[in-house]
Amino acid sequence: MTRIAFIGLGNMGGPMAANLVKAGHDVVGFDLVHDALKAAEATGVKAANVLTEALVDAEIVITMLPKGQHVLTVWTDILRSVPKGTLLIDSSTIDVESARNAHAMAGDAGCLSLDAPVSGGTGGAAAGTLTFMVGGSQESFASAKQLLEVMGKKIVHCGDAGAGQAAKICNNMILGISMIGVCEAFVLGEKLGLSHQALFDVASTSSGQCWSINTYCPVPGPVPTSPANSDYKPGFMAALMLKDLRLAQEAALSSGASTPLGAEAAQLYALFEKLGNGSRDFSAIIEMFREAR
Repeated sequence: MTRIAFIGLGNMGGPMAANLVKAGHDVVGFDLVHDALKAAEATGVKAANVLTEALVDAEIVITMLPKGQHVLTVWTDILRSVPKGTLLIDSSTIDVESARNAHAMAGDAGCLSLDAPVSGGTGGAAAGTLTFMVGGSQESFASAKQLLEVMGKKIVHCGDAGAGQAAKICNNMILGISMIGVCEAFVLGEKLGLSHQALFDVASTSSGQCWSINTYCPVPGPVPTSPANSDYKPGFMAALMLKDLRLAQEAALSSGASTPLGAEAAQLYALFEKLGNGSRDFSAIIEMFREAR
């Protein structure tokens, strides 16, 4: 049994912490949102009233926070309270520069660290089937791998500090672009008189197949578990897709990479959010294409 402090118990962090409890670990959680803290407590997570309370005797600290600035602020506070040798894992999706700065802070304090963002949405978090994209030293990765396997089914060591975040934003740029392409194809198919099932049966088994069709089809029917069957209740909110696409564009600008489709995807999701759809699933963007003239 490992003593774990889990900071950030929202839609992703809450179920991840719950799976650690199910595996027999001693998990103390903290979140600024009272409802999130109470929900985690109901799954067996011990609730801390303040951050420092969660850190008492923690061997590993996991953070799941909205932005890079939040991670750097919280890690600054954490590193004041934990002893040398403590392992810090950040599973937030943030910019690569902030991730590297967090690693540097941990190293200066004599602590091990990983950036370990995830893919798989809230369903994967609850089922323990997330993919972890991990950046950091081999020593840190070896220390964390068994624990990450409790929360995910695929754990990939992508390289040194910041490599996990780099892999995450590249992956989600692919996802954002591919979902737009799939949505456009289904809207075109509708205009041409194709049924959703017919197009799915062709595209899901031929050269058009991709996760956005086979697993997350944006129209109701062909994939019963996709959000399209529940009025686009989010597995992955459009606002979060926009966040990741913007992170990819920031990285492209700083590295000199050419990503014209990524840039267009970011603009389309920005428009979709502006129309009031940020809290819906990102696959609901198909409705914007239906309405376009």
